[in-house]
Amino acid sequence: MRAAVRWSTAGSLVLSALWATPTGAAGLSTTVAPAALRPADLRPVAPLSAPPATGSTNTREAAGVRSAVARAAVRGIGFGPCAEEEGLPAPVECGTVEVPLDYAHPDDRRIALTVSRVRATGTDPDGRPAPRQGALVFNPGGPGGNGTYFPLIGGVPAWQRIAAAYDLVGYAPRGVGRSAPLSCQAPGDFVKAPTQAPVHPSASYKKERVAEATSYARGCARRAGDALQHYTTLNNARDLDVLRAALDERQLTFMGASYGTYLGAVYATLFPAHVRRMVFDSVVDPRPERIWYRNDLDRATAFEQRWADFRAWVARHDDVYGLGRTAAAVQRAYEEVRAAVAAEPAGGTVGPGQLHAAYLRTAHYDDYWPMRAAALSAFQDGDPELLVAQAAPVPEAAAETENAHAVYTAVRCNDAPWPTDFADWDAEHTALSATAPFAAWDNAWTHLPCAYWRAPRQRPLDVRADAPGLPPTLILAAERDAVTPYRGAQELRERLGGARLVTERGAGQHGVGGGPNACVNAHLDAYLLTGGLPEADTECAAHPQPRPLATRGTERGPDPAYRVGPR
Repeated sequence: MRAAVRWSTAGSLVLSALWATPTGAAGLSTTVAPAALRPADLRPVAPLSAPPATGSTNTREAAGVRSAVARAAVRGIGFGPCAEEEGLPAPVECGTVEVPLDYAHPDDRRIALTVSRVRATGTDPDGRPAPRQGALVFNPGGPGGNGTYFPLIGGVPAWQRIAAAYDLVGYAPRGVGRSAPLSCQAPGDFVKAPTQAPVHPSASYKKERVAEATSYARGCARRAGDALQHYTTLNNARDLDVLRAALDERQLTFMGASYGTYLGAVYATLFPAHVRRMVFDSVVDPRPERIWYRNDLDRATAFEQRWADFRAWVARHDDVYGLGRTAAAVQRAYEEVRAAVAAEPAGGTVGPGQLHAAYLRTAHYDDYWPMRAAALSAFQDGDPELLVAQAAPVPEAAAETENAHAVYTAVRCNDAPWPTDFADWDAEHTALSATAPFAAWDNAWTHLPCAYWRAPRQRPLDVRADAPGLPPTLILAAERDAVTPYRGAQELRERLGGARLVTERGAGQHGVGGGPNACVNAHLDAYLLTGGLPEADTECAAHPQPRPLATRGTERGPDPAYRVGPR
């Protein structure tokens, strides 16, 4: 079964591959079209003419970008039917664009990135003609997210006005999918189950994880060879400019979610005059000193807050789930299930590691809340099937899962310095787990290969661009987002001249654009369709929390095997 687009109840874009949408969870959103903003709320953005391509960290790579851009502008992209492996139905078209593996040597090895497109419909939902405004390129995050599914979003009502005016363009960044795929270990080994996930890991368990991280880093180096060092955010940004040229766009209209916001911010710093419009949805904190290790520590604290939000919601619906009337009682119920699967893995494959990975998703997207609560409730009633359906690995997804994680790891490890002594990791995460036990050690184990990385580390770019070099941009953020804490949106707002921040107050959905919040969507529509921005930073009230499932144990269907985005 081929991966397909998965949109949350919110229509959120911070998602990549899924095998099937779980029964009872949302498929394509049916939210109404966003309400219109008043003309007085909007500030028009004047068009800019693009100068020759510039932007890099040294002269040699800048020349490589210019060479690759010139080549792509001539060759373009030969769009046609998508290969069967892509799993993308008509009217989606596919093609490829060539980029240098190493921009310092643009005429040496080149790799082909898969690009997908659905042409602008030209007619808005009210039947009125919509002049074409060019291509809207989307990156779903990760790093490691495959954006080739993005053009299908045009079928979602909240996106139809945008789909009328723009060609919707997705792509698989370098290393992802069929774009020169990267692998660090055998897929079956990556998804092995059941596994443990101790809240208070012992010295022997830590030793095992250090050995696994060392082996994983060694596998990345062995399988990728010299190419490993070229999987970076800087190169992803350069690739984006080559894609712009191949699409015959003088300036780029771009939307990035999660990691895609950091990619977009780096692009805006390197190529400010090549930006037409840019949307940052759920923002990575771009401060160089926080890329990436310190951001991960910040996230653990935010995850603890969001896990508390989930438990409080379950407690309010104790009449449905029977897991307790307080957040503390729900926590005890979760711990009881965790102990049970440690003693006897559910379905033979769901141990504490798989259980915890599944429930970490509750901090990402609140549309998971009803299904996760139902799984705990059903398990306590003696029925493990729903929990197994949501938490067990999906063997058919193993290769795609491993590939996404390999790119995620490579880009992050290459992008910045990391502590190289496990004693430092141990001390910081032990202290952090005292106040944020839900995600502290999961974060550590996910990123520990970076301590033993074998490719050169870079210094993160100091992201910033001031008007008038960069046109005004739009930043979207949820106040209680755990994956990309709200401080990141505020920081990016200060670093990009002319940016405007739209905050969904009291909400924590990771990825808010095009979801159930009509206020947020109105700002997104206005900006992409007219260039209009609010006069100042503004707020939207939270979207409604999800409704509980009506019955226990009735929901079936596999859950996402892997979700890309900062984890």
